[in-house]
Amino acid sequence: MVRAWKRVRANKGGAGVDGRSVQDTGEYLKTAWPDIRQRLLDGNYKPEPVRRVSIPKPGGGSRELGIPTVVDRLIQQALLQVLQPQLDPTFSAHSYGFRPERSAQQAVQAAQAHAQAGYGVVVDVDLERFFDRVNHDILMDRLAKRIADKHVLRLIRRYLQAGILEHGIPIARDEGTPQGGPLSPLLANVLLDEVDRELERRGHRFVRYADDCNVYVRSHRAGARVLQALRGCYAKLRLRVNEAKTAVADAWKRKFLGYALLRRSDGWVRLGVAAQSLQRLRDRVRDLTRVTVGRSLEQVAQDLRKLIPGWCAYYSLIQTPSVFTRLNGWLRTRLRVLRLRQWRRGPRIYRELRALGADDSLARRAASLRQGWWGTVRTGLRPILTVRYFDELGVPRFS
Repeated sequence: MVRAWKRVRANKGGAGVDGRSVQDTGEYLKTAWPDIRQRLLDGNYKPEPVRRVSIPKPGGGSRELGIPTVVDRLIQQALLQVLQPQLDPTFSAHSYGFRPERSAQQAVQAAQAHAQAGYGVVVDVDLERFFDRVNHDILMDRLAKRIADKHVLRLIRRYLQAGILEHGIPIARDEGTPQGGPLSPLLANVLLDEVDRELERRGHRFVRYADDCNVYVRSHRAGARVLQALRGCYAKLRLRVNEAKTAVADAWKRKFLGYALLRRSDGWVRLGVAAQSLQRLRDRVRDLTRVTVGRSLEQVAQDLRKLIPGWCAYYSLIQTPSVFTRLNGWLRTRLRVLRLRQWRRGPRIYRELRALGADDSLARRAASLRQGWWGTVRTGLRPILTVRYFDELGVPRFS
């Protein structure tokens, strides 16, 4: 429980329906824990409903999260710490999501290996609202085959049935496992492992990360057969395939976990950033570097330090380094425009550029702004507002 509390505290997160923050819950547990512990041991503990939160999805629409109370997150985390070492070794080697010592990057590398081996057609399956569609009875049946302790099974079912608090009214649920609780990813892997095993039995090459499953085959005809078989596998679990987002296509025409597979003329398969992922990054950087936001360049640099290093770490596998080069040039151009517009008027632009070492002619030409903000920056300010200038302000590089 101590280890679980340290993890919950490190993850932070918002309050549940009881309104208690992590800090408030820490104080509350000093007196309330003995009673909670006894109710857990007696089998009488009843979780609180989860708090519904909607967050926008990158491709449009929204994703529903269910935020448990901090106490329930603590109990779920403790359950996870006990169950994961028992259950994880039983999962398929082709499953990578939410598992110890496994990552999205490993899943992407596995996909690359399948395509490189000549399996250039992908059956890209998207499940319709997977976490909301999980059937409680089917999930509990699969759990009962792996977990002998009926007290634990009863507690997990109560978490599944805790319901959602909406407009102050608790709404019971007979399906779904709320995203937002520590236990949900493990339960998802328990359920979907059945499909993994069927794909293994049929000898298919595939990669699964959470509810994203890609099967790699040699032809579109084989892909159509696999997709039809997968529809049947998911139907047995009462899950629905999202036909609008599911496809049998050349692997080079689909994205996987934000990456794209790129086929070279010599047959080698490289990893690149998917166009949609690149567009989302650019949109985010545009938001951070708009002059209308009213922040100093130092504050903008601080925001970029929260975004760019993490993005680069995730896409560290890409084999197209020119992407980073282009992003660096594009970002510095935006920052030069931002700096110029923050100076606002010609006289100040002239003074600032002269102080940075620009000659009189360049400073006057820039201060006139005859070519507009972007034209002025592109035609002569790179030697003055240099990469080193932005490095000293703490602007991170794409690398």
